[in-house]
Amino acid sequence: MRVLVVEDERVLADAIATGLRREAMAVDVAYDGAGALERTGYIDYDVIVLDRDLPKVHGDEVCRRLVAQRTSSRILMLTAAGDVDDKVEGLGLGADDYLAKPFVFIELVARVRALGRRSAPALPPVLERGGVRLDPGKRLVTRDGKEISLTKKEFAVLEELMRAEGAVVSQEDLLDKAWDENIDPFTNVVRVTMMTLRKKLGDPQVIETVPGVGYKL
Repeated sequence: MRVLVVEDERVLADAIATGLRREAMAVDVAYDGAGALERTGYIDYDVIVLDRDLPKVHGDEVCRRLVAQRTSSRILMLTAAGDVDDKVEGLGLGADDYLAKPFVFIELVARVRALGRRSAPALPPVLERGGVRLDPGKRLVTRDGKEISLTKKEFAVLEELMRAEGAVVSQEDLLDKAWDENIDPFTNVVRVTMMTLRKKLGDPQVIETVPGVGYKL
């Protein structure tokens, strides 16, 4: 899952990003509204965690523009303004969810994951395919009932393959969803991660390489 955190309090923004990365998400950070609009212009995010009170371009205006562009990104507004009227106003701008500061981090993670599942068609909380069962909330993967220990990136790659429900996922899409914007597009990290993932999942192999196209499960 690819997430953009937009928060002008740098310590908080970096802390949120670090925590979400530990949950096997690919996370980019923008510290103002202008930076958020720039990144969303060339990267498709699954979820945008958006503070309302931003410099340069206010968070409300960022939300309005994204909604007007019919973005597929789900927007979670994160703000210190937490009374009912503020929540109603935020949701009225087109945000998909609203979380007031201070917040409990595990609730933020749960809300981000819930928004990430709101794709078309909607995906179940636990993904299952080919005897493999992946629970994003618990960070748990099993095959035929046996638990498999994966690194964060292996987990993220497997989740993207399972979310595709049998469709082919290109290396570029895997880089986009499982890594952040700092990754070298010419790296062989996807191939290496796929090798170790296949080894851990065991035989018979469930991940198929489609030459010149990508991978599918």
